[in-house]
Amino acid sequence: MPVRLWRAFLSLSMMLVLVATVACASPKTPIPAATVDAALTTMPGKQTAVFAGGCFWGTQSVFERVKGVVKTTAGYSGGSASTATYDQVTTETTGHAESVEVVYDPSQITYGQLLRIFFSVAHDPTQLNRQGPDVGTSYRSAIFYSTDDQKRIATAYISQLDGAKVFPRPIVTQVTPLKGFFRAEDYHQDYALHNPDNPYIYVCDRPKVEALKQQFPELFVNYKGK
Repeated sequence: MPVRLWRAFLSLSMMLVLVATVACASPKTPIPAATVDAALTTMPGKQTAVFAGGCFWGTQSVFERVKGVVKTTAGYSGGSASTATYDQVTTETTGHAESVEVVYDPSQITYGQLLRIFFSVAHDPTQLNRQGPDVGTSYRSAIFYSTDDQKRIATAYISQLDGAKVFPRPIVTQVTPLKGFFRAEDYHQDYALHNPDNPYIYVCDRPKVEALKQQFPELFVNYKGK
């Protein structure tokens, strides 16, 4: 059964298992802030970050509700192919990961704050080539940096979190240069927003939004769509 179709027809028993998985994966309180970070800029602007943390439905549903984020786009990054489509990426042969491009205002939120949210509530950075029920390199944890500052901040933060043993297992998140970002098909954009009662969204992604609201109330904004 295709992955997306399988997600739409999760059995009750699988849903209960996933509830336990998601509950265990997310810390109950925010993880420490990055000690190495960029300062807020004095003037508004736009910068871009790209993260991969499992199914892009959930990753997008988190970041589009963060204060200072201007725009999010679900897509694919990290592969050797010059283009990417969902049908291609799900073969696990292109090297791409489901990713989210986050355009943000650096006068309102820093790259380090985005990383804190990424590691706190958007996904479990200790799972190798999977997130919960989704298995494969296209669901890997990765930070695709486009500047030396992004690489420096991301690398330092992972070292900080591992050194403090914030998670019960080592972080396996890749920090790799951004080769390109390919926008996913229209039906993937804001999927969680438009399909809140889909069993997969209800079990895997809605808890992430609730965790964001609980752990980062000062950064949480209601998102009604584009």
